[in-house]
Amino acid sequence: MTTEYTLEEVAKHNTAGDLWMVIDGEVFDLSKFGKFHPGGQSVLRPYAGKDATEAFFGLHRLEILKKYHHLAIGKVKGAKKSSLEVWDPAGPSKVPYGDISYFQGFRSPYWDETHLAVRRYVGEFREKELMPIAEMWEKQGKYPTQELYRKMGQAGILAARLGPGPWMKDLKAMGIPVVGHIPAEKYDYFHEWMVHQEIMKVGCPAFSGGLGDGLVIGLPPVMHFGKGELQKRVVKEVLTGEKRICLAISEPFAGSDVANLQTTAKKSPCGKFYIVNGAKKWITNGAFADYFVTAVRTGGKGMFGISMLLIPRCEGLKTTQIPVSYSSCAGTSYVTFEDVKVPVENLLGRQNQGFRIVMYNFNHERWGVNVFVQTGMRAMVDECFKWTQQRKAFGKPLISQPVVRFKLAGMIAKTEAAQNWLENITYQMNQMPFTEMSIKLAGPLALLKYHITRLAWEVADDATQLLGGRGITRSGMGRAVEAYLRTIKLGAILGGSEEIMADLGVRQAMRGFPKSAKM
Repeated sequence: MTTEYTLEEVAKHNTAGDLWMVIDGEVFDLSKFGKFHPGGQSVLRPYAGKDATEAFFGLHRLEILKKYHHLAIGKVKGAKKSSLEVWDPAGPSKVPYGDISYFQGFRSPYWDETHLAVRRYVGEFREKELMPIAEMWEKQGKYPTQELYRKMGQAGILAARLGPGPWMKDLKAMGIPVVGHIPAEKYDYFHEWMVHQEIMKVGCPAFSGGLGDGLVIGLPPVMHFGKGELQKRVVKEVLTGEKRICLAISEPFAGSDVANLQTTAKKSPCGKFYIVNGAKKWITNGAFADYFVTAVRTGGKGMFGISMLLIPRCEGLKTTQIPVSYSSCAGTSYVTFEDVKVPVENLLGRQNQGFRIVMYNFNHERWGVNVFVQTGMRAMVDECFKWTQQRKAFGKPLISQPVVRFKLAGMIAKTEAAQNWLENITYQMNQMPFTEMSIKLAGPLALLKYHITRLAWEVADDATQLLGGRGITRSGMGRAVEAYLRTIKLGAILGGSEEIMADLGVRQAMRGFPKSAKM
């Protein structure tokens, strides 16, 4: 039974050696904690024996209260449930516009209870397995361990990041559950959206990127274009977390200009191997990957001389970590191939037809980037709405200032607009077979990626302004905002730069422009 105290009883404990404090209706004994307090004992003394709720939440996130909750000794008599008692980090946000409208009680033709089940399933995994280590590993630049990948594989999360497909029905034979325990045939791209979203909610971009971003873009070519036993073996190894995979396309001399990549693959005299030479750059998860799905030149110049190879980590293949905007724990790497021997059976699809595979694969990758960016935009709305309610300036909450409400309104409008376009495209993905989707949605996905990353930059900028100095600090109240601002440009570059996306979208539309259309 919880001990209850009156405010008068708490007030008696008001010295450095006997220091009690009320935070959110709970009584904390901080008598021995003072010398360990990161901000020093002097910050605590003015609140000794008093209610420090307002001051606490002006300086700390709710998770800090959870971290030190072992110091709580009881509750204030008559106090309501604390924010910590009703906090449900694996569930939907109750902050207005802080979550997708369906999960806040609105109607939707896209979402249903199965999507809620999936987000709850992955959210609970995140809180148990990821949150305790995410921030520390991000700071240390530590790569995700094989053990963590196995846990994600055994939970079905790695497979769930690939979206719907015939492989979902094969999971049972591999001993892998479908996330949320929903029927495999019901799994769709909205479920996959929830999986990516819940992983992103760790608030550590590089850490979440290290948890299979390479798999999301690297395994689909193997699933769609791999052959026979090689395909079955690699798919099972990767989905169970026993092996890790990445996509290797970008080069020092060819980023968005895929058709002019220079890495070569020439047949050996015996005809049994491709001998690969060249380099790849900015390869996500490459630093710790076991397999590299690699675009190579097997023919002449241009797009019709490109093939895709599945290359295992082997002699002649070397990876080097690249220091980028976010932490090194995503394993972004420089990859070199020096006379690497690859069995001809590792060719994905047909020789010199790899450019089509690259283009088909880009659609799902760009959709994933849009989901990641949208998730971050929504998180910024959630963070800033809470912050402007908690933070006081000039004697009143920030939200009372018209200019602050104006910034929030802009952030909300941009987030909701992007959400609706993304939902529409996701619905189309659910309805179209793979080939039709690859053709019809290339343009819309490119335009959305261009649009959403532009909006996200503006949202990140406004969020930083609202958080002030905390918005440029990598810890504490503003850590999520700082991380988003620092890494948001990755979404504008990975999978095709904004400029290329805008041009691609219009060029795709031009293909379907009717000659009879006149002003």
